[in-house]
Amino acid sequence: MAFLMLAISILVLLVLIVKFKLNTFVSLIITAFVLALLLGMKFADIPTAILGPEGMGNILGSNAVIFIFGGMIGRLVADAGGSYRIAKTLIDWFGVKRLQWAVLIASFIIGISMIFGVGMVLLIPIVFAVAIEAGVPLLYLGISMTAALSSAQGFLPPQPAPTAVATALGANVGLTLILGLAVSVITAIVAGPVFTKVAQKYAPGAFTFKTEIQAVGEVKEYDLAKTPSFFLSTITSIFPLIFMIIATVYKMIYTGGVTPKNPTAVDSFVEFIATPAVAMTVALIFAIFSMGVWQKKDAKEINSSLTNGMNAVAGILLIVGGGGALRGVLVTGGLSDKVAQLFSTNGHMSAFSIVLFAWAVAAVLRISVGSATVAGMTAAGIVTTIVASQNNPTLAVLVALAIGAGSLIASHVNDAGFWIFKEFFDLTIKQTFQIWTVLETVISIVGLLVILGLTAILI
Repeated sequence: MAFLMLAISILVLLVLIVKFKLNTFVSLIITAFVLALLLGMKFADIPTAILGPEGMGNILGSNAVIFIFGGMIGRLVADAGGSYRIAKTLIDWFGVKRLQWAVLIASFIIGISMIFGVGMVLLIPIVFAVAIEAGVPLLYLGISMTAALSSAQGFLPPQPAPTAVATALGANVGLTLILGLAVSVITAIVAGPVFTKVAQKYAPGAFTFKTEIQAVGEVKEYDLAKTPSFFLSTITSIFPLIFMIIATVYKMIYTGGVTPKNPTAVDSFVEFIATPAVAMTVALIFAIFSMGVWQKKDAKEINSSLTNGMNAVAGILLIVGGGGALRGVLVTGGLSDKVAQLFSTNGHMSAFSIVLFAWAVAAVLRISVGSATVAGMTAAGIVTTIVASQNNPTLAVLVALAIGAGSLIASHVNDAGFWIFKEFFDLTIKQTFQIWTVLETVISIVGLLVILGLTAILI
């Protein structure tokens, strides 16, 4: 019955947005209330579910600074001509035919240490500028960028979800990273350049060449001689990554890839500077100087860039918050618990069966709840006993990766990533399903196939 209520609420959301053209944020909030009532939640619990720590509070609380400051950094770099410089340089280096691969490699490297939302915010202005310079649709390059970021987020420590799942299952984080690299490289290639060719055939309308997108703004042409250097523009754009790389390398060497229970002063400082909000704050201060003061811009011009960057991202942040409200109802309403009960088992299972089972549980939770992290952690809790009974460290790693694959499948309207992708690429609801939902499903299924292959080889 709960799944029927979920289906009805999703239908309501689509009708509000597609049929009545109602504002997406408003539609998400209305749908969250409708779903809460359909699930039979107590009236007093509904506001907390929607606005509290499991709902909008969770999403907006963790992403507000990241999104707003990321938008500001992107606008500072773009207004100074930094994005234009990066675009021209990449085109000169790789040529138009190999740009997809250049974007894929750069995005994958960044995605290892940077969470998906931050990577999207920082890379979109640059990729958009490259697309315009090359004369290709943003989506032509954007699919490879998104595939790389999403693959890294799903399979590679030190990303939060893979690290948390591996830890919960008692899997070795280092081995998870090594095998995860094999899985994520393959999924990024298949869901990136390969999938782009397929998507262009069945959804050609999504590949429209545009010179202006609301979330990015108009990309102007500049006198190349008067723009910041390629090095300075690139460093400014990926400045937060520097802190995260330092923290990643430090943690992998000194703390086994996890935060120690009794951290030293150095451990605490490294953890502090790697926090996305802290890294973005420091990066914004650097950007104000590198793309503003050092480019001889006055305070009015710098503030104009900051304001425009904030305005461009604010609408997206609200939509993401609306998606968080819907997720809050799903979690608080107990839907994830119902799925857990549905998949509970104590029977004997082979290695292949355990891997498939873990993937399926995470996949159902992902489709139902929306959050990849919630799906991954809940699935880990369900299969922990099964994995522990096998007493096989390698199997534990493969199961952790299978959960990562399952937690990425079929992202739709109850996932914040769906709305981020829609707004950043200026797509319709239908086009977002055609591209983003299928892209995530490709990563999930290809990932599962690779993991099953590794299971056959290693177990």
